[in-house]
Amino acid sequence: MREREVIHSVATLYYVQRETMASIAARLGVSRSTVSRMLEQARENGIVEIKVNPINAATPFADMALNRFGIRVHSVSVRKNANTMHRLDQAARVAAHLLADWFVDEMTLGVAWGTTTSAVADHLPTKSTRGSKVVQLNGAANRRSSGVSYASQIMDRFSSAFDAEATYFTVPAFFDYVDTKTALWREVSVQRVVNLQRQADIALFGVGALRGQLISQVYSGGYLQRKEMQQLADERVVGDICTVFIRQDGTWEDIELNMRASGPNPRELASIPRRVCVVAGANKVGALVAAMRAQIPTDIIIDDQTAAEAAELLRQA
Repeated sequence: MREREVIHSVATLYYVQRETMASIAARLGVSRSTVSRMLEQARENGIVEIKVNPINAATPFADMALNRFGIRVHSVSVRKNANTMHRLDQAARVAAHLLADWFVDEMTLGVAWGTTTSAVADHLPTKSTRGSKVVQLNGAANRRSSGVSYASQIMDRFSSAFDAEATYFTVPAFFDYVDTKTALWREVSVQRVVNLQRQADIALFGVGALRGQLISQVYSGGYLQRKEMQQLADERVVGDICTVFIRQDGTWEDIELNMRASGPNPRELASIPRRVCVVAGANKVGALVAAMRAQIPTDIIIDDQTAAEAAELLRQA
């Protein structure tokens, strides 16, 4: 019997027939630790999928999000003394498994590159789909480097996990001139990617924050000059979604830098039925609330501590 068939048989005995590891080990003439390792391989290789159905807990933030904005909140419980990295890791784990439930055959997934989506990619279970596509939502090139390697690595992990076709967006994150972007957007090769983005069934993105822990790659990776950062401060920008900047009140249209941004703006994102925002960290709260006011996400996956801080900010409004 081939190794994969043995692993499948062990998984069936354990999860379906409810036999103990000890009894399976005795039957196969192996150690209990070998059975445990086989079960782990079964989960990693997609032979076994463990699903915990989410519930939208009746927390103050979930109630506010649903009642005020029609947004579904998927709250992730994390220990109170956890640091920001651990909170992001836990939110990303839940996001990865929810995404695997939502993403099925013939679907297109739009992914905005960044620290958060990279964390989600790290925890994606293997799920083979047919006719599915993954498309990059925003360009990654900057003044210091192409940025392509970082973004393509994230895309590759999503396409590999779902056995989906990957489409990259090899344009700058921000153009130097509006006219350059306008001209490039007329190119057939770029139109093909932009049209695929607009046909996406699910969009996955994080929240970019200007300061604090886990600062967005947009602000730390050489994408903006000092004068542009000052311009954002003067415009009262609190963060970005898909490298499109937003103010605390959710406005974005008259921000000059957005005219040069390659990512989809909130109006363009609105054509995507499910828009999933993954958030962890106190420094992301202002931008998250701004995104909610702009009606950007349909679903928010968030650790409970960040959710409590977001609820407090909404109460102050």
